[in-house]
Amino acid sequence: MTTLGLVGSGNIGGTVARLAIAAGLDVVLSNSRGPETLADLVAELGPRARAATADEAAAAGDIVVVTVPLRNYKQVPVVPLAGKVVIDTNNYYPDRDGAFPELEEGTITSSELLQKHLPTSKVVKAFNNIYFLHLGQLATPAGSPDRTALPIAGDDADAKAAVTQLLDVLGYDAVDAGPLSESWRFQVATPAYADVYAKGLPFWENGGTPVGAAKIRELLAAVER
Repeated sequence: MTTLGLVGSGNIGGTVARLAIAAGLDVVLSNSRGPETLADLVAELGPRARAATADEAAAAGDIVVVTVPLRNYKQVPVVPLAGKVVIDTNNYYPDRDGAFPELEEGTITSSELLQKHLPTSKVVKAFNNIYFLHLGQLATPAGSPDRTALPIAGDDADAKAAVTQLLDVLGYDAVDAGPLSESWRFQVATPAYADVYAKGLPFWENGGTPVGAAKIRELLAAVER
């Protein structure tokens, strides 16, 4: 891939964009407030970045990262994402998003909701379980002895392979947690969520610490719903 599209350019989206630029990729950023509001971020990122509408970012990306609050998932453009790999970074926070009965009951995951909204796309869950500052801090080149791993989940093997390759380019190993229905294993309040990457608690007040693939696999296997 050469271009990463971002639908949503907040903390996670901006951090992924920085990692992508550092890796030599082009990025097309968007948010709900319009391209002009991204001028400062684009200026920071440099000539490989540009701002656009959500539809334009979705159309431009070889892979597209959707990083919007769950309550807004139905605003994600459908047609420009047809046939594309879509990375879902979202988590369900009832205080922010309102109550989703099916999520409360555990009959579906938030990424499965996005996949239902994007029936012609290939959704892969990633980047949701790590604090954005740690995501920016812990990236290392392939082969690094202390390389951090991030879990992913998805229903399409080729899409997961593409996301694994992207993570490698951005500085991370990937651990396959299974289909989207298993993505609950690294959602909020699970052992593989943000605390695991922090040097101390609360995680947002402390620096990041590397966590390898073996530890992530252990945490994914041990979690109970």
